[in-house]
Amino acid sequence: MKILVANLGSTSLKWRLFDCSNNAERLLHKGGFERVTDYPKAIEDCLAALKAAGVITNESELAAVGFKTVIAKDVTGCVRLDERVLSAMAAYNGLAPAHNPPYITGIKLFAQRMPTVPLIGLFETAFYQFAPEAMTRYAVPAAWHAAGIRRWSFHGASHKFVAERSAELLGRHDVAERVRRLYLDGGKSSLNGAAPLRVISCHLGGSSSITGILNGAAIGSSMGMSPQSGLPQNNRVGDLDAEAIPYAVKTLGITIEEAQRQLSKEAGLKGLSGLSNDMREIAEAAAKGDAGAKLALDHFVSSARHWIGAFFLELNGADAIVFTAGIGENQADIRAAICANLEGLGIKLDLAKNAATRATETVISTPDSAVKILVVPTNEELVVARETKRLLEHSAH
Repeated sequence: MKILVANLGSTSLKWRLFDCSNNAERLLHKGGFERVTDYPKAIEDCLAALKAAGVITNESELAAVGFKTVIAKDVTGCVRLDERVLSAMAAYNGLAPAHNPPYITGIKLFAQRMPTVPLIGLFETAFYQFAPEAMTRYAVPAAWHAAGIRRWSFHGASHKFVAERSAELLGRHDVAERVRRLYLDGGKSSLNGAAPLRVISCHLGGSSSITGILNGAAIGSSMGMSPQSGLPQNNRVGDLDAEAIPYAVKTLGITIEEAQRQLSKEAGLKGLSGLSNDMREIAEAAAKGDAGAKLALDHFVSSARHWIGAFFLELNGADAIVFTAGIGENQADIRAAICANLEGLGIKLDLAKNAATRATETVISTPDSAVKILVVPTNEELVVARETKRLLEHSAH
């Protein structure tokens, strides 16, 4: 079973082709194009690259094309991308303006190019559909909630990968199996009285979120209604008081639209540092004494510790804290700052192991640390391929 996973941006197309036959999960090909101005041609070029590599001879060999879709009104999970779902995505374009419009356009073009190949979307919100209601609600009037104003949360594919892989690394194969079946059985499978597994997953990158995971299922996340929330993002604000926007509109004499633009383009790490939205550049500048860079670094670390602490309390401790994504996997100094002075909570980082670890699956806590600290490189595309395969197999029965 060959599944093509397409990652769509407003001017980019990236892909990975997986062979998911039987129990195999082989990456057959990967590639991508930047600065795309002609999407139909980019799709043709993608198929041509797959054929030239000898991994397919015709697009009819594809069992499906999977997409890491973000958010849709009243739709989540892993679903077929029909007109109803695309309309639901369009209804939430304003919540994910950098993601939904290009995905909708690209999906329609894929449908035109290969009408007989199933198109499947795994929504980023899917991993949170079983979270306790108290963790997904805002304290807003009932009509607001009915209109969709709630904590949807994101990075679901990454956190699901961490949930499954960390369970395997910790020897909890019962939990790993529960994660695999999560979307098929509605999160209802039981561990039959086994001890709980408590994991705090830290997806730290250009876009960051922290999720509490109990027995393989999310109980909540730092992100809320849109990817604009939670930790400071690369150039998106993160958490912000609801009164800040109307105050800025009145005081600065700007429109709501301009306020939204600034908060999504000029805020976050870029706004704090006044320098860059790249944490690597910020860390280098902070090490040289740049005050703005140090502020951005300190704010990011403080926000991460805040959310780790929140889920540590909610879970009554943690069996593991996992770092993943670009910053989490590669920047040892950020991991060290987040884990500093937490020995009283049983969190002990091995400084030498941490410093030597870059984008490698590794335990970086000391042997006597009550809480394991792991680095687990994420693989969101593989999760999309896995869930696409499960949906196709389940639908066939």
